[in-house]
Amino acid sequence: MEQTLVIIKPDGLQRNLIGEIISRFERKGLKIAGMKMMSIDDLKVEEHYKKYVEKPFFRHLRTFMQSSPVIVMVLEGVEAVSAVRLIAGSTKGREADAGTIRGDLAMSLQTNLVHISDPEENPQEEIDRFFSQDELFDYKKIDRDFVYSPDELD
Repeated sequence: MEQTLVIIKPDGLQRNLIGEIISRFERKGLKIAGMKMMSIDDLKVEEHYKKYVEKPFFRHLRTFMQSSPVIVMVLEGVEAVSAVRLIAGSTKGREADAGTIRGDLAMSLQTNLVHISDPEENPQEEIDRFFSQDELFDYKKIDRDFVYSPDELD
């Protein structure tokens, strides 16, 4: 099974969309392996968004990501990285497809409700940035056999 990181950003918390966002992932059949609410300090923001640190918009991004707590979670499933990216939709909310989280609920590029791991940016590294191993849980979900066929689980 593959794991990936999702951060429900401050706008998701402030707009009361946490349940809606989590529900979309659960309805798809993804397993929550870990979840917590936290504040993100300067070091974590800079480490997490290191490719943007030198960009002019980074100051606003950091302020936004620290404007309220966030929800961080690890989702697990077969090809979880691509499945989560599909559910989230395009980064720019106003261009995201209807039916996706961002397409239905966001208009912005920055305040787009969720951060989703990019496969090129090492999802495991992102998970390790926010979770220790004792905060992740390995358990069998009772609906697993109704989400996947047996050959997908081998």
